[in-house]
Amino acid sequence: MELQMESVGDEASHQHVKRHQPTIQTSDSIFTLPILPPELITEILVRLPVKSLLKFKSVSKSWLALISSPDFIKNHLNLSANNKDNTYHRIILRDSHPPRDPKVCPLRSLLDGDFVTEAYDFDYPMKNTTSCFWTVGSVNGLICLEVVYIGLFIWNPTIRKYKTLADHGTELNDDDTCSYGFGYDEVHDDYKVVGLFFIDNGDYPYDVTVKIYSLKSDSWRQIDGFQSADLASDFAKSVYGKIHWMTSEGEIIFIDLVDEKWATLNHPCYGEDLRLKLGVFGSDLSIFTSSAELWVLKEYGVEESWENILTIKTHDIYDIRPLFIKSNKGEILLMLGSTVRIYHLEDDFVSPNKTVGLTTYSDSEIYIESLVCPILQNEPGTQITQS
Repeated sequence: MELQMESVGDEASHQHVKRHQPTIQTSDSIFTLPILPPELITEILVRLPVKSLLKFKSVSKSWLALISSPDFIKNHLNLSANNKDNTYHRIILRDSHPPRDPKVCPLRSLLDGDFVTEAYDFDYPMKNTTSCFWTVGSVNGLICLEVVYIGLFIWNPTIRKYKTLADHGTELNDDDTCSYGFGYDEVHDDYKVVGLFFIDNGDYPYDVTVKIYSLKSDSWRQIDGFQSADLASDFAKSVYGKIHWMTSEGEIIFIDLVDEKWATLNHPCYGEDLRLKLGVFGSDLSIFTSSAELWVLKEYGVEESWENILTIKTHDIYDIRPLFIKSNKGEILLMLGSTVRIYHLEDDFVSPNKTVGLTTYSDSEIYIESLVCPILQNEPGTQITQS
């Protein structure tokens, strides 16, 4: 016998419930499914992976509008970035020979699990050309790439959309050099690229032209105020809306992306060592010395907050690059020579090699999966279709 559940109330109320609540009929009854309030739906969706959300955009127009809204994208990014299990963090590892065959793998798989980690091809824009690429930087799930002889791109590998940057208009000869930095201007909600162009005029020092690109305006502007300096490395590091370079004299110079002004940052008292590597450790600016000391700026702008959190004693190898610290575990992911290792801080012990399908690494970049789109609303954009 088939039973039917009756609602409490008058006939009008009963009809209202039937009209707005879906039902499921079983062999012996009909159950009324509850309707979730919009706030609860949002709380559920904002905690899902990007790939699931891309599919759920097709559920309805309201879900499409919700998942595409700026507030939802920011909230989703914040939750993903603060996920304690590093579920949504990815790391790009690029082979040295040839430099155009990068791999990407989940950061969590390097921090946990077996010694063999599955890695995937990193299908960056213009991959099928003969040009290799350099990673300029990553912020909020967007990666800025310099594809040699082709140009600059801002690429979200998770949603597979990229933006080709306008040409900066600076002519460079064979003896000229350039260095780029990529960061986020939170005040103006704008992603910016800063280019330092060192022009060989036959004399020393080089002439330096500084230009800044705004994603919002899709244009470059020349800015002043840069004091000529030799860079220790072409690689810039971005934290807290500021892009930093290390000079050959061991000084940290930076540009604030909000007011576009230049300044210097005091470094820690690490002695006379000038063979320094500027980096980002977690979300903090860091310096790694040739004596295997890692210094982290715990509170930006406060000189006294530089802290030596790591000294590797058991390995006298200069080519060490700390990448990430596992929260509350005392375990640090680092590149040691040509391998990826876990350093156990308390035991001063380095784990065996983590295999990710590469033999040598020359570069790495950690990014987070996000919905942030490099293409502005109503702007024709480019998307790579997932194969």
